[in-house]
Amino acid sequence: MSGAATTSGIEQVAAELRSRERFLLTAHEGPDGDALGSLLGLHHLLTQLGKDSVMFMAAKEFPLPIEYRFLPLEEVFHEPPADMSDRTVVFLDCGNIDRMPVDFLAEDGNLVINIDHHHDNTLFGDVNLVDVAASSTAEIVFQLAAALGAEITPEIASALYVGMVTDTGKFMYENTKARTHRIVADLIDAGVEVDETYRRLYEHVPIEKLRLVSRALDGIQFHCDGLLVLSYVTAADYKATGAGEEMTEGLIDFLRSVEGGKVAALVRDLGDRGRSARKVSLRSSDGEVDVSAIARKHGGGGHKRAAGFSTDLELDQLVSFLCGEVGTQLGQ
Repeated sequence: MSGAATTSGIEQVAAELRSRERFLLTAHEGPDGDALGSLLGLHHLLTQLGKDSVMFMAAKEFPLPIEYRFLPLEEVFHEPPADMSDRTVVFLDCGNIDRMPVDFLAEDGNLVINIDHHHDNTLFGDVNLVDVAASSTAEIVFQLAAALGAEITPEIASALYVGMVTDTGKFMYENTKARTHRIVADLIDAGVEVDETYRRLYEHVPIEKLRLVSRALDGIQFHCDGLLVLSYVTAADYKATGAGEEMTEGLIDFLRSVEGGKVAALVRDLGDRGRSARKVSLRSSDGEVDVSAIARKHGGGGHKRAAGFSTDLELDQLVSFLCGEVGTQLGQ
């Protein structure tokens, strides 16, 4: 892996994909809709072109959040394939290589293609396709499909739609452009069942999750003179509600909507699933604070308005750190 600090164009990366035969695809840890949709969409695309493609996610990432369990990911590998040395590795939606912290993926010997849209991507690949103007990594995969002359099948369309609808906040975030809607129109024409996809993503909510949401909202804290809106989901909350850590998906959006807040933070215990004690999800309510810059200080990353990191800090230390960072960015 050379880590060439340049970004290639769609046609260049399409040529790399066309010229190679065996691939291992992966995405960032704690995968969201864009990571999973891009992973599945590119896998179907390469398979359609006659390539040997396998998907990899570490076993600790499962079970996935309830919202994404309808995606057909039964073929995902949890261990490297026997012919790993012969495969081109494609990272999807990964701002840096440490966001999929699996040792064999960081070893030298495999060509690494890095496909992403995060503005803080470290260009860690041998070949880097990073388009910060794209709404999502799924949007970039759609463009690759066009460059490769592939058919957008209903399976590919549905996977990419999940990536786009989730990473744009149901097409409400500022990363939603006219181009985004034109691509989505093409995906719908290709066979996306919009109403069913929406229900699976946002309306199949177990009662255990609602109970967890209730406890998290009841425990909202205000720090930094109200600029930081925070809730801490503990192991005791999981036990009391019967919910799992994966059921916290989407909870941060409630915190982000609180009037007067600049930054929302959802802190949650990870238990056996994480290398660190807890995970922190951050959202910037109006974009005035770049939460990705905060997350990077603890080895995380993301977007200016949505980011996250893992930490061993106790809650009081974490609050002090977050308030310091928010105050610095706001000039206070």
